[in-house]
Amino acid sequence: MLFNQDSRLPAEFEITEFCHECGSDKKNVVAVKVYRWSDGSYLEDQDHWWLSGIHRDVLLLSKPKVFIADYFFRSSLTESSTHADLEVEVILDKSMKINDMTDVKIEATLFDINTNEGTNLLSTNVASLELQQPPHFPLGFHGYRLEGKLKNPKLWSAEQPNLYTLVVTLKDSSGNIIDCESCQVGIRQISKAPKQLLVNGHPVVIRGVNRHEHHPRIGKTNIESCMVKDLVLMKEHNINAVRNSHYPQHQRWYELCDLFGMYMIDEANIETHGFDLSRDFKHPSQEPSWAISMLDRVIGMVERDKNHACIISWSLGNEASYGPNHAALAGWIRGKDPSRVVHYEGGRSRTSSTDIVCPMYMRIWDCVKIAKDPNETRPLILCEYSHAMGNSNGNIHEYWEAIDSTFGLQGGFIWDWVDQGLLKENANGSKYWAYGGDFGDTPNDLNFCLNGLIWPDRTPHPALNEVKYCYQPIKISFTNGVIKITNTNFYQTTEDLEFNWVIEGDGCKLDSGILSLQTLDPQSSYDIKWESGPWYSSWTSSSSSETFLTITAKLLHPTRWLQSGHVVSSQQFELPMKKDSISHVPKTKEITLNWETVDHKLIIHQNVSEITFNIQSGAIESWKVEGVPVMLKGITPCFWRAPTDNDKGGEANSYFSKWKAANLDNICFTKENSSVTKISDHLLEVNIVYHGDNTPEGSSSSSSNNLFKVDMKYSFHGSGDVVLFCNVKPRSDLPPLPRVGVEFHLEKSMNNVKWYGRGPFECYPDRKASAHVGLYEKKVDEMHVPYIVPGECSGRADVRWVTFQNDKGSGIYASIYGNSSSPMQLNASYYSTKELDRATHNEELVKGDDIEVHLDHKHMGIGGDDSWSPCVHDKYMLPPLPCAFSIRFFPITAATSPHDIYMPRN
Repeated sequence: MLFNQDSRLPAEFEITEFCHECGSDKKNVVAVKVYRWSDGSYLEDQDHWWLSGIHRDVLLLSKPKVFIADYFFRSSLTESSTHADLEVEVILDKSMKINDMTDVKIEATLFDINTNEGTNLLSTNVASLELQQPPHFPLGFHGYRLEGKLKNPKLWSAEQPNLYTLVVTLKDSSGNIIDCESCQVGIRQISKAPKQLLVNGHPVVIRGVNRHEHHPRIGKTNIESCMVKDLVLMKEHNINAVRNSHYPQHQRWYELCDLFGMYMIDEANIETHGFDLSRDFKHPSQEPSWAISMLDRVIGMVERDKNHACIISWSLGNEASYGPNHAALAGWIRGKDPSRVVHYEGGRSRTSSTDIVCPMYMRIWDCVKIAKDPNETRPLILCEYSHAMGNSNGNIHEYWEAIDSTFGLQGGFIWDWVDQGLLKENANGSKYWAYGGDFGDTPNDLNFCLNGLIWPDRTPHPALNEVKYCYQPIKISFTNGVIKITNTNFYQTTEDLEFNWVIEGDGCKLDSGILSLQTLDPQSSYDIKWESGPWYSSWTSSSSSETFLTITAKLLHPTRWLQSGHVVSSQQFELPMKKDSISHVPKTKEITLNWETVDHKLIIHQNVSEITFNIQSGAIESWKVEGVPVMLKGITPCFWRAPTDNDKGGEANSYFSKWKAANLDNICFTKENSSVTKISDHLLEVNIVYHGDNTPEGSSSSSSNNLFKVDMKYSFHGSGDVVLFCNVKPRSDLPPLPRVGVEFHLEKSMNNVKWYGRGPFECYPDRKASAHVGLYEKKVDEMHVPYIVPGECSGRADVRWVTFQNDKGSGIYASIYGNSSSPMQLNASYYSTKELDRATHNEELVKGDDIEVHLDHKHMGIGGDDSWSPCVHDKYMLPPLPCAFSIRFFPITAATSPHDIYMPRN
């Protein structure tokens, strides 16, 4: 009877003639038949789950014979914003003939229900709009136009989402209400300036994410509580903008974004990947016969959503090539709604159909180049960047260093918000996050729907901390002895923030307090000479080798979405050193070292520990502390990591493919030679030379198979110290290395981890700006990050020292050693590297019988500019070059202080 093809927009049908009247013996039945495929499917070929069914609400609506069919609210500001001109266009649906001027009356009123004038809502009337006489020769709009003025309007922005309530009323000639419509509206103005997108005259910065509609149980169907959860999380992490990817979303989402304050790009339901390989057919963007279908989707989106303040830009769709049909779509929008800008990335993001240069996954240096192009007058806002697939989002801080310092760069939208995993039950009743192929679905894109900053249940990934840091509105820098605190907001002052400071030396808190600042106006800053700060006396009296100052801005009062005390911004920086760098070389006590050789094994007795060193293999076979087994196997060189999604991107050119081709995942380390030398009664040295080769098992090794030569020297001290010196020489034709470090295995009860380094959450060399240096504690299980597809995870960067202890305190300490050793990358897990590589789902992981520990001298970045090409930045790569590093080990008990071991004592 009635038919519609756009699966995301409302389909309204007049069914009066098909209904039985009230009181009739006959029943009315509404039946909907869903066709899974149609020619419209070629315009809805988005990269996400293709789930059948109806994803929107179904309802019956009864209206009078004359009713308000539609209305369009618009406002414009005077130059000084002292008042706003208001306009409402109203369209009536009339099934009976009426005299427009005498039979009905149309009224429009604006209310400010957020005022504190009591419960009388009528008293909140702030503007009444008057009906205007229609022109004698109307062109274009043929409805009713009402106009009015609002003095001293409260403007809407993402920082201050002030809303008014618009009520449009239709009355009969006697003043009785026939029909009434209402919605929340915001007074704000979108405009353009050279290389800038302006909101109320200010070049707001877009700190955005892309968001697909997704729920782990019900797919594309929406639940309001889930939408609210998304918005609260976004606000908690300083996100101020969302791109509806890649279709108009549920109507309630727009109302919530109006309320919460979220800049929005509303995107038409047009994406055409199905034509990518169809060379025999003209692309829809070029084909006149497709123009009407494309335009229908754009018109439907604009007409449905036009009254929402949050929408600052309309998008013509996504990845649908470019052609004259797009020019038609852009032309219609610009004619219908010139109060917003138009966005479209297709055609390389710089066509005449977009008001914003909006590339996806463009590299930082190319973005800067466009921003500095004098011939390009549009702002650049990345419609997609920092692909959040698994353990990703490396380098994002470098994007924001460029955005914050380059005129013409105005932000971007991370891809994307939520992992699109679906909850699936195993045969044994356990549940897991399923992805492409897990339902027997073919074809599929495997886990390419898992690109989110949060898990499907809305638990944040560790990378969301980095996003919050890069997006924080209060910027704090330390340059040339001056601490600069900048309020980058355009509307909010800092009067609702409390600034706190804490100073720490070598991981120990020295002092803290409230930093008294004058209120910072929007776009203003305040300078403090660091020597005049309240922390200076603590710094001068401290004997710490390194001192860190952290300044934090917290909310004084709760907001609609955040609790008081919520951290808005936080910045840590290292204070100057008072003396030369302190060497972390132990002041060893002159304690006699007892050792013996038994069956090619060294048995070394040190203080509270006993070490069994296998001379034949060149590795520690056992390490006991107070008789308790601590280390079960180690210490061996390691250059391999379980590949991440980003490591696999690029097919034959990927890092993973090159690592596999070089057999880095299958290196066999064999001892070439060894020596045992007694230096003194309290010092024993063992030298081991390893060759790492890729010789298949059972074959004889040759020099051509040798990938690494590693010289390892152990210094066993009677005091208990074991210092390991490593000299690594990789073969020069190897690809960039995943890691350079050592691996060892601890008894599984050593599950209490304490470290002095970056944390507390997972961080890597190219994603650590948000992870402050400090003292942290976790269980080994808590270190694991359960990415849906396992791979390298759980790392902690810039670690100075770490301890592993059982519940009674027995364990082992490891730290950097000497002046030349840089902080380490730490990883500890019950899951071996091989297991993380084997499993395809986190739930498939099988714990080992021990704890696998990696202490890396260097670790390659994780990347994230995209996930389909090798894109780790050069500064985070590990070329196959010779290097040397040292690590100090020490047995510990419950009475041992790691801090005292780390700090040298005279």
